[in-house]
Amino acid sequence: MKITFKLFASLTDFLPLQHRTANQVSLEVAPGSTILQVIEPFGLPEKMVHLVLINGRYIAPEDRATLALQPDDVLAIWPPIAGG
Repeated sequence: MKITFKLFASLTDFLPLQHRTANQVSLEVAPGSTILQVIEPFGLPEKMVHLVLINGRYIAPEDRATLALQPDDVLAIWPPIAGG
């Protein structure tokens, strides 16, 4: 099944080079794939996976290993961001 995977801020460096300027990539994943299964091949450091949204809905850390993605979902991830 196809999903859209988006990474923001410093996490865009983990996307394939040709997808970094758009900060997203279309992925073919197995039905029933979880968030953690999708991000594992990209090598994102766990401490950098801060804000996770599926179709604009926040996904709590405790649900990321069990929540199955659906066809055409948009998975978006932001790192922790500090400002002042």
